[in-house]
Amino acid sequence: MKTIRVVAAVIRNNDQIFATQRGYGAFAGGWEFPGGKIEEGEAPEAALKREILEELDTEVSVGELIDTIEYNYPDFHLSMDCFWCEVVKGDLVLKEHRAARWLSRESLYSVEWLPADISLIEKISECI
Repeated sequence: MKTIRVVAAVIRNNDQIFATQRGYGAFAGGWEFPGGKIEEGEAPEAALKREILEELDTEVSVGELIDTIEYNYPDFHLSMDCFWCEVVKGDLVLKEHRAARWLSRESLYSVEWLPADISLIEKISECI
């Protein structure tokens, strides 16, 4: 099975996190943490900064690694490095996503998370 390595930003602002709704592809409509594929030879932190700038027109600082999620989708294996992030500059402009929300601990389950992303919710709910 093919493995796809990606990074995800858990963008935090006080006691809320930023979630995005996919606007394209097989998982369109599902909610996820923004990010994307790691290019060959690229460090995960650099990939995350690049992806957030491309997708959300925003510069972030990449903090501590929260977890690496390993998840088997029907057609591929996903390996997702998830980092705490904070906005440095920009307004989180949706360029590829359908929608976005700031979620509190109480509203974390108010969106329909993609399977790989939902496994991270329990870990981060303790920290916001």
